[in-house]
Amino acid sequence: MTDLRNYISQIKKIQGLKTVKTKVSTKYEIAGITAKMDGSHSILFENVKDSDFRVVTNLVGSRKKFAIAVGGNEKNIHERIVSAIKRAKKPKIISRGKFMENKSTDLSCLPVITHFEKESGPFITSSIVYVENPETKKQNSSFHRMMPIDKNHFSIRMVEGRHLHRCFVNAKEHGEDLRVAVTVGVHPAISIAGAYQDEWGKDEINIANSLLNGKLTLSKTPIHGLNVPSNAEIVMEGRILLDRVHPEWMVEMLQTYDHKRSQPVFELDNLYFRNNPIFHDILSGYSEHRLLMGMPIESKLNGELKKFYRQTQKVSMTNGGCNWLHVVVQIKKQKNSDPKKLIKKTFELHRSLKQVTIVDDDIDPNDATSVEYALATRFQADKDIVLFKKVRGSSLDPSSDQKKLQTAKMGIDATRSLSKRPEGFELAKIPKIDQLRLEKYFK
Repeated sequence: MTDLRNYISQIKKIQGLKTVKTKVSTKYEIAGITAKMDGSHSILFENVKDSDFRVVTNLVGSRKKFAIAVGGNEKNIHERIVSAIKRAKKPKIISRGKFMENKSTDLSCLPVITHFEKESGPFITSSIVYVENPETKKQNSSFHRMMPIDKNHFSIRMVEGRHLHRCFVNAKEHGEDLRVAVTVGVHPAISIAGAYQDEWGKDEINIANSLLNGKLTLSKTPIHGLNVPSNAEIVMEGRILLDRVHPEWMVEMLQTYDHKRSQPVFELDNLYFRNNPIFHDILSGYSEHRLLMGMPIESKLNGELKKFYRQTQKVSMTNGGCNWLHVVVQIKKQKNSDPKKLIKKTFELHRSLKQVTIVDDDIDPNDATSVEYALATRFQADKDIVLFKKVRGSSLDPSSDQKKLQTAKMGIDATRSLSKRPEGFELAKIPKIDQLRLEKYFK
């Protein structure tokens, strides 16, 4: 099965789901509980105040659940994603989706969550927007957060230059509103594909279908004829208005507040939802948000860097770097000059990166203590740092030049010097330590 409910059943079987039957508020309470449980369990809220919808959070807040979502395990996540990108295939179209079981024109029935005290309002954070590319006539799907204005309007966050914004500009130049569909509550594989930024003209939903082993089905929305997942919990059909904007500001994946922006406005034509619907909420700046954004990039870096440098072992977008700004690359070094070449290539592959650290194959890139150990014993600041000044960086970084979108970037070679005594860097080992079971000795 390819819907959200099937995935929830899967994680329930591995004790990865907590169910809350106590009545909860959409204002801060759901967000607070999700933050307290960050990464450990998915949470299904069955009794939401002033709503007939259930709410689920923290769906892929850990690498283990992320692996389940892509049909793999923690060791082959990247292989699954890279393979799905290479072998993306169109889903089948069926006549009627399950989302059409109910219909409304009033958005106020949705349990939109208020997350943080200084945000401009509540936000739908899991909304995936589907639009037709005006040049290729193929669809694009991408994440865009939406803030309710009234019962049939939302502001919609769009990054300039990305696919949806380019489609919006094209429609505006032709004096037209942009026709779109929006889903909330889909299988996480669809969310993961939607978070990936594919090339202009390519449809990320094809990647989702590959992750789901070709079993994903789509259905056309009744008014605008856009293809959306047929098993989506909630579908909104409407238009992004060419001549209306609304102010908003939100918390980004660094857990910091973005600055105030005027964003376009989405106007609802029809709202559709399944019986006993489930609303998916993503807590901005916490583990699910960071993994959804960062893991597809981590997969891309693993694939591309291994092509560039065959001795690349593992690439990890670090938790401390919000799974977006910092990366650690594990290699089997051949020459002392290799790490600096790899640093430059890594920055080229992901423009938002601010720090790249290269370590040897005996250092675990997912272990901050292990990486710091490499810095302490294998790194010399006067020789092993590569600095890039006044270059394009992430718009999310509050320490950067926000007007020019410029930042400073640092590459760190924390590998063993091949010209020094190798025994001086060898990690001492205790034979057969892995076979010892402490419970045998301490009862």
